[in-house]
Amino acid sequence: MNWKKLLCEKRRRGYSTTSVSDDPRNEFQRDYHRIIGSASFRRLQDKTQVFPLDRGDFVRTRLTHSLEVSSFAKSLGQMIFRKIAASGADSELEWQDIEKICSILECAGLIHDIGNPPFGHFGENYVRDWFRRNLPVMELNGKKLSDILSPQMREDLYHFEGNAQALRLLTKLHFLVDENGMNLTYALLNTIIKYPVPSTAINKKSGNIKDKKMGYYYADREIFEDIVSSTGAVNCRHPLAFILESADDIAYKTADIEDAVKKGFISFNMLVSELKGTYTEKCRDDTERAVLEKAVSRLEYYYRQALEKGLSSPEQNAVQRWIIYVQGVLLRCAASAFIENYNDIMEGVFPEELLAASESRVLASALSDMSCRFVFCSKEIYTLEIAAGEIYEFLLGKLTNAAVKFDTESGSSAIDQRVMRLVSENYIRAYRISSEGRSDAEKLYLRLMLVTDFICGMTDGYAKKLYTELNGIG
Repeated sequence: MNWKKLLCEKRRRGYSTTSVSDDPRNEFQRDYHRIIGSASFRRLQDKTQVFPLDRGDFVRTRLTHSLEVSSFAKSLGQMIFRKIAASGADSELEWQDIEKICSILECAGLIHDIGNPPFGHFGENYVRDWFRRNLPVMELNGKKLSDILSPQMREDLYHFEGNAQALRLLTKLHFLVDENGMNLTYALLNTIIKYPVPSTAINKKSGNIKDKKMGYYYADREIFEDIVSSTGAVNCRHPLAFILESADDIAYKTADIEDAVKKGFISFNMLVSELKGTYTEKCRDDTERAVLEKAVSRLEYYYRQALEKGLSSPEQNAVQRWIIYVQGVLLRCAASAFIENYNDIMEGVFPEELLAASESRVLASALSDMSCRFVFCSKEIYTLEIAAGEIYEFLLGKLTNAAVKFDTESGSSAIDQRVMRLVSENYIRAYRISSEGRSDAEKLYLRLMLVTDFICGMTDGYAKKLYTELNGIG
């Protein structure tokens, strides 16, 4: 791969033909303004990151998380490519390319979660589970839905993925001018495709991170193929996808710990004890151990300083300062890992996440593990997720039952017709454009995708409101 193709400025509606001669922005900076002015981006302010249905004023939403990822991604781009350009490690990389790269990463951070459904990652899991349970028993004209669909159509629903939904939203569903979505540049779109494989090629045991999940739906295969052929990132990740992934990892790993301490899931003493005891033995060498031990030492130092200053909450102050320190450590380590593995990344053969290949591997892993054990597996989270699950079960059932017979000769009930009128006109329009001339099986698949499109377009608040209204509650 080379940067001349990787920084492809092509858009689905064609290359930019702006006539504003004094506009100093590059194509990717224009993408930025399209994104922040969109309703899809604004909806992220009412989608939770971890705590579904939580109304706390300090807990992160998808919007604040995306802003953090955007900032980290741009910083990583500057750290990495200034060093590469200065060292001459890539003779084809020009200084003006760095500005474009940083603009792409800044935009990618803003939109990387734009396709996620309500109620955090729990929502993705529930959608997958619901279709696995229901497609084999639901029928249309006497046939099971799972038997009507092709293997890839079926697996798309069984492996529903927010990353793939983001590509779909940005290229089709965000209707403003036409059916081309936001009409963003291909370099940007390719950067958010973390897993460049279809649902039928998922292989978590391959040893390559790119095969871990699905990156695009069968319905969007043509735009996916156009993107990767235009950028040259065929059968591999776009190099900037590694940087975006690291920015995302750093943002959520550190934020989850900070939020967990604020909400009382993890105490200061627990944090110190876990870092000193549980994870030190997992270090593979002295370098990893030094990174972890220095981090613990810094946490204790911040606590002592808070005590000396007589702060009312020395533990929380220490953790907040420590999180900023850890973010800096992880950013530097991720940047170093990218530079050290630059040739393999550019050849499309690097198989790991950057943090997993860095000196901060154990520190980063510790943050994720503690969040999982002390937050995601807590009774409070389970209680919130059970409530969210009730909402999903009801909405998916109502919408899917209505969508199955929609636009067919089978005849929908009066209630099902009314349910379909709740679906956004933009999504209905996208369905009609995509389904024109398609087989009955593909039309059914697209109607089921219409359900997930509508669900993913909901905020937490709207999903809860629609559930209560349709149930006559309140």
